[in-house]
Amino acid sequence: MKPVSSIVFYYFSGTGNSRNVVSWFEEVAHRHQVAVVVHDIARQPLPPPAPDDLVVICSPVHGFNYPPLVLGFLRRFPRGKNPVMLMNTRAGMLIGRWVTPGLSGVAFLWAALMLWLKGYTIRGMHPVDMPSNWISVHPGLNQRTVKYLHEVNKTRVTRLAEKIVAGRTDFKALRELVQDLLVAPIALAYYFIGRFVIAKTYYASSDCDLCGLCMKNCPAGAIRLVDGRPFWTFHCESCMRCMSYCPKKAVETAHGLVGVVVLAYSALTTLLFDTLVASWWPGIPEVVIFVAEWSLFALLMATGYRLLHFALRWKPVERLILVSSLTWYRFWGRRYRALRN
Repeated sequence: MKPVSSIVFYYFSGTGNSRNVVSWFEEVAHRHQVAVVVHDIARQPLPPPAPDDLVVICSPVHGFNYPPLVLGFLRRFPRGKNPVMLMNTRAGMLIGRWVTPGLSGVAFLWAALMLWLKGYTIRGMHPVDMPSNWISVHPGLNQRTVKYLHEVNKTRVTRLAEKIVAGRTDFKALRELVQDLLVAPIALAYYFIGRFVIAKTYYASSDCDLCGLCMKNCPAGAIRLVDGRPFWTFHCESCMRCMSYCPKKAVETAHGLVGVVVLAYSALTTLLFDTLVASWWPGIPEVVIFVAEWSLFALLMATGYRLLHFALRWKPVERLILVSSLTWYRFWGRRYRALRN
């Protein structure tokens, strides 16, 4: 294949990982005098690529798939014949000097299928194991780990970019196909869990001074003001930008709410499905129970979140909610921003 002469990047980034990957790739392109255009997927509508462009799409992986915002972008992407390079950033960790790989799940496979059906040629699929920012589920990484992961990944992306700009292909993702397929079912579940459960765990503590940055900078437009306090809607992508960039570190995860909802859900499912429904409808299909139970859980989360949001106005209750949030504690809640280099 002939060397690349022009590249158009489309990226989505919450805390800066994917934007860094694009920047590192862009540096190599500039050194080779390749024309470059960069577009943020969150700022739609976006222009289509020129006929001779190499299209590079880069996004974080949420629940082993591209986020709904990116999937929507791919669905609306016009037909074309351009070569496409797919990239994602996924949860990298560090054990000693070993960068532990994350999992892409169906992110590449689903995106490649959508684009192939539109006429594009897939030039490559390459994951990048950038620092995990998801402090809702694990303690935040320390700065030493973050710095090391940035250094390692910049070197890796630079090598990749040299290869792609020279006209070669890279399908590193296919080496991990087996493990990605094994976690594929989780991707479908997360598409709903991320919106109807995880999105309803973020709240602003009394440290919030209503500066409005979380609402203004949310790439999904998922935060609005309700009762004089930021309120996370079902459009939340869990990209962590609000939590990581809040100048007051006022955005927290309501782990206590999740615990209360799980206990309520367990009690209600035992009462409703194991006792009442079983006696009224002995042969109830399992699929009906499954849908009903998940609907109940989503309803409990939405209701519980609305009650939590209302209760935050009382200081003693707000303090109780805060101490039940792991992100409030120093050992857990290190906020993450991608280093710029």
